[in-house]
Amino acid sequence: MGEHARLPIMSNINEWKKSNRTLEILRKAQEGKYGVIAIIAYTFDQAVTMVRTAEKMKSPIMILVFPWAITSKSSGSNGELVRAISELSYRAKVPVSVHLDHAQDIELIKYCAQYLPFDSIMVDMSHYSREDNLKHTKELVEYCNQYKIATEAEPGRIEGGEDGILHTGDLEGLLTNIEEAKLFFDTGIDIIAPSFGNVHGDYGKEGPSLNFDIVKDIFKSIETDYKTDQENMSYERYVCLHGTNEFSKELMQENIKHGITKLNINKLILQSYFHEMQSYYQGESGTKVGFTEAIDKSNEKLSECLEYWMNACGSSNTVL
Repeated sequence: MGEHARLPIMSNINEWKKSNRTLEILRKAQEGKYGVIAIIAYTFDQAVTMVRTAEKMKSPIMILVFPWAITSKSSGSNGELVRAISELSYRAKVPVSVHLDHAQDIELIKYCAQYLPFDSIMVDMSHYSREDNLKHTKELVEYCNQYKIATEAEPGRIEGGEDGILHTGDLEGLLTNIEEAKLFFDTGIDIIAPSFGNVHGDYGKEGPSLNFDIVKDIFKSIETDYKTDQENMSYERYVCLHGTNEFSKELMQENIKHGITKLNINKLILQSYFHEMQSYYQGESGTKVGFTEAIDKSNEKLSECLEYWMNACGSSNTVL
């Protein structure tokens, strides 16, 4: 699988982290006190729309893909979509990084680290016990770091499931505690995705109920135990928000006020794309159009929603 493998680095870990695109984006977001949208691209036309919208809004963006983009039996691409999005990201006029979201297969993570142009990978071992989650995370962080790839992990369990990702709704929901967060930081992860009342999927009648005290404790630990030092970039630590379905603009902004910089937003934006596709291509809007026109209309709606959330999250006009 793959002929052009990356070579493991021999340089100091601090050097490559200074120029890793994901970490550069989050570093500036933390300094500027805004949030960066991290959004799943299922198709290349979606990725192009996301990048062009980011350019228009003068905003950074993180393009996410699920493992499906590599493993899909129907496409058998072994990551061609990832390569295309990476090429697009390097041509962009604003900072764009490419991130593998919810990677749960150990061998796939190693393949992606060595052969595919990711800037960061979520090493998602949350379907294991806490002990095994920690053990596998540490091993995979070290492996990814050999190839200059930043890492994210999920201590505790954020209940629910997403496309192609193991559903954890039937498992006991475990909120992240500060002792556990420290153990994961000590594995070398750069980004933590805590469980503080957020869930993958929909929230139901009650809506989101978040425990921000957990987030406060994590940032207090970052400040005292993992404070960023310009001479020691390995101590950078960032917090990511998962499970944003049904979030209001105000709730999203509350997360940003608490210091969260990476905002995984999927349904809030992409549902507009799929609704528009269904509406026009299947004629549910009363106007049936051809497939290519339906794609254009869907991407226009995607761009409109993305603009709204970039403004809401404060990342618009942050790229000079």
